[in-house]
Amino acid sequence: MKKINLLFPFLLVFQTLFAQLAVKYPRLENLQNPLGIDTPKPRFGWQIAAADGRRNVLQTAYEIRVAANPDDLLSEKNLILNTKKRETEASVWINYDGKPLQSGKKYCWQVRVWDNAGNVSAWCEPNFWQMGLLKPTDWTAKFISPTPEIARDTIERPSPIFRKKIVLDKKVAAATAFITAHGLYEAEINGQRIGQDYLTPGWTSYQKRLQYQVYDVTGLLKNGENVVGATLGSGWWRGYIGFAGQKDFYGKDVALLFQIEIEYADGSRETVNSDGTWKCSTGEIRSSEIYHGETQNARFQQVGWSSPGFDDSKWGNAVPQNFSKEILIGTENEPIRKHETFAPVKIFKTPNGELVADFGQNLVGWVELKAKGKRGKKVVLQFAEVLDKQGNFYTANLRDARCTDVWMLKGGGDVENFEPKFTFHGFRYAKIEGYPGDLKPENIKAVALYSAMRPAGNFTTSDPLVNQLQKNIQWGQRGNFVDVPTDCPQRDERLGWTGDAQAFSRTATFNFDAHNFYAKWLKDVAADQQPNGMVPYVIPNVLGKGAGGSTGWADAATIIPWNMWLAYGDRRILENQYESMKNWVEFMRSKSKNDLWNKGFHFGDWLFYSRADDNDGRSAITDKYLIAQCFYIHSTELLVNTARVLGKKSEADSYSELLKKIKTAFLNEYVTANGRTVSPTQTAYVLALQFDLLPENQREQAAKNLAANIKSYGNHLTTGFLGTPYLCHVLTRFGYNDLAFKLLNQKTYPSWLYPVTMGATTIWERWDGIKPDSTFQAVTMNSFNHYAYGAIGDWMYRKMAGLDTDLPGYKSLKIEPRPGGGFSQAAAELETLFGHAASRWQIGDDKNLVLEIEVPANTTATVFVPTKDVSTISENGKPLAAVKEIHVAGVENEKVKLEIGSGKYRFSVAGWGANLRKINLKDYIGKYKVEGESYTHIQIVEQNGEMALQTLFFTEILEPDAAAADTFKSEESSARFVRNAAGKVVQVFFTNNGAETEGKRE
Repeated sequence: MKKINLLFPFLLVFQTLFAQLAVKYPRLENLQNPLGIDTPKPRFGWQIAAADGRRNVLQTAYEIRVAANPDDLLSEKNLILNTKKRETEASVWINYDGKPLQSGKKYCWQVRVWDNAGNVSAWCEPNFWQMGLLKPTDWTAKFISPTPEIARDTIERPSPIFRKKIVLDKKVAAATAFITAHGLYEAEINGQRIGQDYLTPGWTSYQKRLQYQVYDVTGLLKNGENVVGATLGSGWWRGYIGFAGQKDFYGKDVALLFQIEIEYADGSRETVNSDGTWKCSTGEIRSSEIYHGETQNARFQQVGWSSPGFDDSKWGNAVPQNFSKEILIGTENEPIRKHETFAPVKIFKTPNGELVADFGQNLVGWVELKAKGKRGKKVVLQFAEVLDKQGNFYTANLRDARCTDVWMLKGGGDVENFEPKFTFHGFRYAKIEGYPGDLKPENIKAVALYSAMRPAGNFTTSDPLVNQLQKNIQWGQRGNFVDVPTDCPQRDERLGWTGDAQAFSRTATFNFDAHNFYAKWLKDVAADQQPNGMVPYVIPNVLGKGAGGSTGWADAATIIPWNMWLAYGDRRILENQYESMKNWVEFMRSKSKNDLWNKGFHFGDWLFYSRADDNDGRSAITDKYLIAQCFYIHSTELLVNTARVLGKKSEADSYSELLKKIKTAFLNEYVTANGRTVSPTQTAYVLALQFDLLPENQREQAAKNLAANIKSYGNHLTTGFLGTPYLCHVLTRFGYNDLAFKLLNQKTYPSWLYPVTMGATTIWERWDGIKPDSTFQAVTMNSFNHYAYGAIGDWMYRKMAGLDTDLPGYKSLKIEPRPGGGFSQAAAELETLFGHAASRWQIGDDKNLVLEIEVPANTTATVFVPTKDVSTISENGKPLAAVKEIHVAGVENEKVKLEIGSGKYRFSVAGWGANLRKINLKDYIGKYKVEGESYTHIQIVEQNGEMALQTLFFTEILEPDAAAADTFKSEESSARFVRNAAGKVVQVFFTNNGAETEGKRE
């Protein structure tokens, strides 16, 4: 008799359900399989993948289980957390709420989800995390310092090396290393490097917060003799830091803290601690400084020092220290790691006869070199960002930073390798002196170092120059996100300037997943904040207690937490930073009189457009106290918003009252009754409009004033660090999107594309770091990798391409593309915490507009299609009415509003570009003779792609009038051209302030 398997059809049904839904990218504290978590209630997150391009997928429930090992996940009684099925859409920032987690212990976890179509996913593959050492008493190791003989060298300060021999006579099941240092460290076991992290333990406010790292070293240990070793460098702890020549800021010592927890296969445990039994000496690193570079003398190399069998009988004993462990914290942000490598695009001799390698990209990291030469042969590497006008190596802008690596060969006939350990350089060019023989490309390469943030977004257009601008923005972020958000990576500075960090923070979240990076740094902001609420200029603060409180800089304490909330939806960042935010607002209040903050030092609109010979007032100087009041208001409003998110109603109400008062004070002090600001600059209008400081009835006129100001500068921006991030946003918001495009497309100084036309591969500190004649701006402050002006990226992604948040963290998206500006296409894509989102528009030859949109599972989106005629819109060739997943919600601001769920969509707007009229400026260019005026000619010229009308007394930029052919206008003037029977322009009627002038073409 044939047996019937009743289970088989049951399994088929479940396999089909599972195939419809899957969990991907599971993470804990926004990290995959992290080690060293020291928060007692870490948070889970994941993404959802739906099969077959299904749309409108929403999670309806999840189930999480946690156990001590993967096998225990299958046994309910062994679970330390079993949420059962929880009915919720939540899939990010879900708090662990199981049994208390134990210090140093490893845990495994899985999740499965249900969706709104009744599907249930399979359990994801087991993931893990390991807790850090949660209490100071969990540290049994001691800090150890080098022997007195080594410590006495306070000039060169060679890097000490430590070693400890250990013998293991049982099989190792698991081993975890917990390591930190005063200074920087690199650790080894049995001659093999531990981990892939560099410049550890990173840079924090060391007096209050010192990070440690955690590594799984199970595979590096073996039965029998083992050797644990570590090398220390001065780093930020005691190296030169800042621009005043100071060193030893945190201490004169370097010290190591090293603890290995070993679990054997039989269940027994052992701990290996750094202590006075460790041996210490020095090796090939004779000096190492972040600013000045590293010197390695291979003749001092102690071959095999971190491997078994090495004779350390001549080494001294390390010195135990009682340094505090109360300040030790786990590492929550991504470590610094190696990334891209660059072969030289050219090796050449400069006019001065210097041997230089050009790597084609301004980057941050170091050069690795191979050579074979005589013992003691000295090779010197020096680094620069640019060449001078004559093509020679240029380092004057590095100020006192020597940026020089020195390598002395061991000799003996073998090929030797050089690589620094405890320095980094910002450079495109490397000068090589003393290289033995001919330098070949295969013997030199540049290596990029930066925090290992997950790449998140990208942006492309039909314009190669704008695409290069996007690359420059991303490389500026790579080079300056080296554990802290530095201002620049090359000269004697490299500090966490708060103004740069806040200006760029929203842009940063698009290029990379910067959540953990900023979460860590913001805690240092709070740690270094002064008792009176003052926020230092730089974080970590190495400039002194009084160096802080500047508007637009210190507001990083409020602006960045709020931007992280918008980009990632992480309520805990707001909770962690709330007191810091409040303290900063209270500092401003304490410095105010009659609700006006109009005293103290401020950097102002740093590096705004300024003319050296300013005899007609063209320098764009904005009153610093006007700016201060703007940011006082903005930070207070962000504090109110944060209080509301956190449910602090009474404080929200209280600060709302303060907000009303300081807005009124701003209007009374800095704005006329007609909406004109005391400083009639672009930055003044931008801040007033961006922060909603003006009454509704004054905003239109203020926006007109802003547009007129931009046009008066020939469609050039004049903003500095504080106005630039918001400039194009304000123009778009108030109906001047075409003008925003003109600023983006502008190629002459000052503009975003001017440095691109000059060959820049990163964002410059100054709009004219290299002048049109190839000479340089002031050597005292002229970085060529300085990301602040890269904040235009935020407008390009969220406005030009139209990919924006509706609810915090992209739980709901707002997609509002803005075609135009002479571009035929633009696209932005972003890996949100929920998954991949994208918005792309393209104008075809048929004048149809195509919008391609992707919305991640478990999110929704509101799409604004740039037409008011619903009948012209189709999706994948079907009328909207025939697509059941799309809801037409009406027309807003002459755009069709659509509500959609997750999935991929392709919208087409028929005939969208039919009304776009192309203007050929060559038809109008020339001289026009005038009679009866104080000037004899009107001249029409092309200026940056636009019409410029010139007379003896003035130049006027005119724009095409969409309503009339051959007519151009500005706010005050118009020009109407007349053609003859053959279609040639022969006459112009120019009207200015009501007076008309006729000109006949010569």
